[in-house]
Amino acid sequence: MLCNSLVSIDQCAREDILRMLDNTGRFEACPNRKMLDGKVVATLFFEPSTRTRLSFEAAVNRLGGRVIGFQDASTTSSSKGETLKDTIRMISNYADVIIMRHHLEGAARYAAEISSVPIVNAGDGANQHPSQTLLDLYSIRKTQERLEDLTITMVGDLKYGRTVHSLIVGLSHFNPTFHFIAPEELRTPDEQKRFCELRGIRYEEHVAFTEDIINQTDILYMTRVQRERFTDLVEYERVKNVYILHDRMLAGSRPNLRVLHPLPRVNEIACDVDSNPKAYYFEQARNGLFTREAILCDVLGLEVD
Repeated sequence: MLCNSLVSIDQCAREDILRMLDNTGRFEACPNRKMLDGKVVATLFFEPSTRTRLSFEAAVNRLGGRVIGFQDASTTSSSKGETLKDTIRMISNYADVIIMRHHLEGAARYAAEISSVPIVNAGDGANQHPSQTLLDLYSIRKTQERLEDLTITMVGDLKYGRTVHSLIVGLSHFNPTFHFIAPEELRTPDEQKRFCELRGIRYEEHVAFTEDIINQTDILYMTRVQRERFTDLVEYERVKNVYILHDRMLAGSRPNLRVLHPLPRVNEIACDVDSNPKAYYFEQARNGLFTREAILCDVLGLEVD
């Protein structure tokens, strides 16, 4: 892995992914270990977060480490004009690893280039979210008992959705077939489609969210239309509720189908889906704890027994 940091899922080879997924399973079986005893982890969240921040902090605590950091950049020296470079150089003096979420694409890679300790990217703008990808891959493998040759349908904000962009790359090692469902304003960027074409990955684009497509699917990956990515709120209002999954739409789906969502959801999954055994998004979020334990040990070079 690149300089021990986890900046983007595309720096992970297939064997890196499988190693971390195997370690995630070990942490699910036994999450409380003192592997970070004496270590300090800094969490720098320049953007809001609930699941990612708390699961990383819970992972550190369950591994016996200590957490420092912030969840509101307005309370830090960046509000006084301190550069990201100076912030990272300073906090590198205090911590053994830095977990960072930032609104600028490429911020995590830049931080990794100047930091003296590993950087874990907890999301940089609309770019990458590698820890989410690994927990998604773990959830897929756990529910499907394999990663190879699956049909994955992604729905919603495929333009700005960093979880989608990362997951396309992560699944590329396992011969997937993709269905991309999005309104014209939020369709999959050309960069991700070229990535699929260069690797011979099959994909189809759709505007309509139909039960016929759902019935061909192994993993239905729903996403939120992200208001914070829009500069034009009129455009956001036009597309925010364009796709809503209802329980009745799953009636003819495959027995193995599972519904995933990186959360938070707004209206894109109706509450009547929650009681369907094919709904897996809350268990998916739980898997984030074990995945992030595995990531922290991996970037620190710690062997997991």
